[in-house]
Amino acid sequence: MSSPRMSPNYKPLPVVVATAEGEWITDVGGRRYYDALAGYSSLNFGHRHPALIKATKDQMDRVTLVSRAFDFELLAPFAEKLTDLCGMDMMLPMNTGAEAVETAIKAARKWGHDVKGIEDNQSLIIVAEENFHGRTTTIVSFSSDDVARESFGPFSPGFLAVPYGDTEALAKAIEENADRLAAVLLEPIQGEAGVNIPPDDYLPAARRLTEEANALLILDEIQSGLGRTGYTFAWERVGVKPDIMTLGKALGGGIFPVSAAVGRKEVMGLLTPGTHGSTFGGNPIACALGIAVCDMLATGEYQARARELGEHFQARLEGMVREGLLLRKRGVGMWAGIDIDPDRASGRAVCELLMDKGVLAKDTHGSTVRFAPPLSTSKEDLDWMLDQLEAVLVEIRP
Repeated sequence: MSSPRMSPNYKPLPVVVATAEGEWITDVGGRRYYDALAGYSSLNFGHRHPALIKATKDQMDRVTLVSRAFDFELLAPFAEKLTDLCGMDMMLPMNTGAEAVETAIKAARKWGHDVKGIEDNQSLIIVAEENFHGRTTTIVSFSSDDVARESFGPFSPGFLAVPYGDTEALAKAIEENADRLAAVLLEPIQGEAGVNIPPDDYLPAARRLTEEANALLILDEIQSGLGRTGYTFAWERVGVKPDIMTLGKALGGGIFPVSAAVGRKEVMGLLTPGTHGSTFGGNPIACALGIAVCDMLATGEYQARARELGEHFQARLEGMVREGLLLRKRGVGMWAGIDIDPDRASGRAVCELLMDKGVLAKDTHGSTVRFAPPLSTSKEDLDWMLDQLEAVLVEIRP
């Protein structure tokens, strides 16, 4: 039911959503679907979680926006809860994930100039190929996705892309640019690229190499963070703490856009009045939601669910690989990317067949399908979803 008045920048599945609760979506015709995408990890706690709905409604009855021209009673508590959850010193609240990444880039460049002494307009940030950090003009400047870049130049300078997961390539790039290197920006796990998980020694090497080069390590946890992998943050899997971390998506509970750049005081403290800001960043509703999300994660319940359910989830997908139904799968916790044999079907075709069976998922890069079920799902519902996936894969098998 796409409108001719809508810019066609998306090609959604032909499902028109009317209501949703938990892991289930109902369309305008009354048909129910299992949401196996969860808003690209925005809905880690499921649709319309009661605690998050209550926090939103309670705040809407009080005040909805004051702008950062004035303080608000929940802004400091939100900052304290989030920095405590992250084990960091300072946070800067924004709205979308892309804005959080832009904030981290600016903070890193400011640090590079003011602290490291890099000449003005000469700083460099090393990134990974196949990255996805958003779609602003700065961010697509260092994207390796031709669709994201084509016709959007001229592009912002100051970035160098190297192969993801390749420690040797990263070390070479850092060594050759150490004097003007402000930061290395990485996803602990690449989501949009198909849930690409680097070798276990990759992030520890990135941490060591940036420290040796007197540069910052920025980790984008917008999709991977806040419980998705079975850890509060994906970097905890390998014990690598960044200097700056970007958060978004699930930080707003799937209700409101809430994001933040969180980091060390020596970096985030450089953003003084006038250097950065946002009218809606840290607004009252965002603060109320952010506090509620932090409280839910502080118990460890959702991280534990992601680990326990995730073991079952990953084992069943691995079984489909062994049976020859899938070429391969990559995954951790409640997050997975599966590769379909392109001679059998495209990722889009598989998603359409899943839709016919009552499951909503998303394809990427041709023959890959991503799954990110809500962490609140029941094992029974998760198994039902996996049963539908297996049936589709059997259907397309020659």
